[in-house]
Amino acid sequence: MKTLKIAIQKSGRLNEKSVEILKNCGLSFENYKSSLISTVTNFPLEILFLRDDDIPEYVQDGIADLGIVGENVIVETKAEVDYLQKLGFGKCTLKIAVQATSNIQKLEELNGKAIATSYPVILEKFLQEKGIKSDIRTISGSVEIGPGLGLSDAIFDIVSTGGTLKSNGLKPFADVMQSEAVLIGNKSIADNPEVAELLQRIRSVLSAKSNKYVVLNVSKDNLQKVVDLLPGVKSPTVVPLFEPNWVAVHSVIAEEDFWDKINSLKAAGAEGILVMPIEKIIK
Repeated sequence: MKTLKIAIQKSGRLNEKSVEILKNCGLSFENYKSSLISTVTNFPLEILFLRDDDIPEYVQDGIADLGIVGENVIVETKAEVDYLQKLGFGKCTLKIAVQATSNIQKLEELNGKAIATSYPVILEKFLQEKGIKSDIRTISGSVEIGPGLGLSDAIFDIVSTGGTLKSNGLKPFADVMQSEAVLIGNKSIADNPEVAELLQRIRSVLSAKSNKYVVLNVSKDNLQKVVDLLPGVKSPTVVPLFEPNWVAVHSVIAEEDFWDKINSLKAAGAEGILVMPIEKIIK
């Protein structure tokens, strides 16, 4: 059995959630805060803690079999890897921003302007598609101070909440790319059984996180109306109660539909609704 290697961010905005999802998959490992390599004790896997910019190329070159990294980093490095699974965290938007006092209102007005960024590849592709020729100035880190120092007329960077832009006297101007953390793989490991097992675990964790387990009581007279609202994983489970003509219904509700469904269930006659988190859903 081959020991796999997965590369994740050593520090930064994706580190904590990457560790969390691996631990939620039942993987046991320690010393990840003080070491560059951690061995999983209950699965054939080693975890490499790297700079996020290095992860796509490590996976592409086979130094690591798998990696967790932002989509933006993959696109920027032009790495040839397989996208295995979006992970639902680390969501952000790459935006062009200008000074809050700027008179720039249209994309065409960026022609001839200087734009500071740490993502020149993504920015250049976007500008070419729009037929705009700007002076792309590549800098590493703290690009938001570029306009204030006279280095650039605009910036292109990751924006999560917009707080950093506002504190530096900037305003969003144009959205360029949506990004989130993804699991990537080297192109040679598609049929690896250990990869398939790990991917199944990750997907079960993600599926559980996006659903709620619901138990409710309803009279048989209203049962069909309630069941019609609850598809479950396949179909709801119905269990007779001690009280005549009443049953308990067990099902699963998608997180995004939760409150609408709950209100509809109450209107259909459901009572004593119990809602619980789900640890994992294995399909």
